[in-house]
Amino acid sequence: MQIIRKDIFKKFKWLKDKNRPFIISADYDGLMCSAFLSHYLKWNLVGYYNMENIWITNDGIKNKKDIIWVDLNILPEIGKSIGGHITILDNHIPKGLTSSCNLNVIRNITNTDFKGKYPLSTLSFLLWLYNTPLTMNNFSKFLILHSDSMWLKYQKYTKNVSKWFDVLEKYQWDNLFSNIDSIDFEKQIDQNYYPILISSGIFSGFSKLSSKHLNIKSREYKFNPDWDIDVMLNLYDLIKNNLKWNTPKIPIINKKIKGKKYTTDLNHVKKIGLSKFLVNNNVFSYAITSPQKIKYTVFDKIK
Repeated sequence: MQIIRKDIFKKFKWLKDKNRPFIISADYDGLMCSAFLSHYLKWNLVGYYNMENIWITNDGIKNKKDIIWVDLNILPEIGKSIGGHITILDNHIPKGLTSSCNLNVIRNITNTDFKGKYPLSTLSFLLWLYNTPLTMNNFSKFLILHSDSMWLKYQKYTKNVSKWFDVLEKYQWDNLFSNIDSIDFEKQIDQNYYPILISSGIFSGFSKLSSKHLNIKSREYKFNPDWDIDVMLNLYDLIKNNLKWNTPKIPIINKKIKGKKYTTDLNHVKKIGLSKFLVNNNVFSYAITSPQKIKYTVFDKIK
C-alpha cells in the first residue's frame, strides 16, 4: 500500500489550515518543525512539551481546542497531533489518537513491528507531506539531516528507510540523502558541522547511534524553555541564514503545567488492556519505546 498525500490531507483537513496555534517537543526536531510550520503555514508557536511538563502562553490556553501538537502524540480526543511514536498495542488504537496524524498508525505498525517503524524525523515527514523543494548548501542539508539523527538512521536502517521511500508517494529523497553513507560526509560532520552546533550551545548529550565509517557518536539537543532561550535563538539564526525559513517568535510563556513521567512493562499493560490502563492512570500522552516498555505522562489536574 502506497501512502498518498491527498489521502492524508483528506483525512486530516487541519493540515492545510493557516495560522494554527501549535506546541512542539522540547528538542532539536521540535524546533526545526516549528521553523518549517512557521515559514510554510504561518502557524503560531504557543508552547512546548517535553513529555513531562507543558509550557504554554495565554493565547495557547485561550485557544487550546485549536492547538496542534507537533512531534508529539497526545491522548485527549480533542487534541490533534503530528507524531511518529509507536502507539498501537496488539492492534488496538485508542480513540483519542484517531484524530492525530502518525505514519506508524496509518500503516498499522504495532509493538511487534519495531523493525518496520518509520525511521526518520517528524521534519522529514513534513518535507514529504508538503512536497517541499530541496535546494540547499551542504550545511543546510545537515541541519535537516541532524533532526532525529536522520543521517545515522539512514546508515543503520538502510533497508527499512528504502521501504518507506517506496511506500511514500514520490519525493526527492535522493537529493536529501546523496553521499550520506560516506567517509567524506562524516568528516564534514565531525570537523565542521558538529563544532558549529556545539559552539552555539545546541548540544545537550549523546544518543545511542554511532556512524558506520568513523564511529561518530550522535549528538542531540533537548532544551528547557525556562533558561535555554538564547540557545534556541542561536538555532533559529542558523535556520534563517542557511535554510532561509522564517522562524517563529519565541513565545512568552505564562503557565507551566507540571506532570509526572513513568515507564512500565508492556506485559503489565497487556494484562489490564490498553484502554483500561490509559483511563485508570489518567494518561495524557504515551509512547511504546521498545517491544517491552511503554512510557507515559500523567497530569494531576489538566483540562
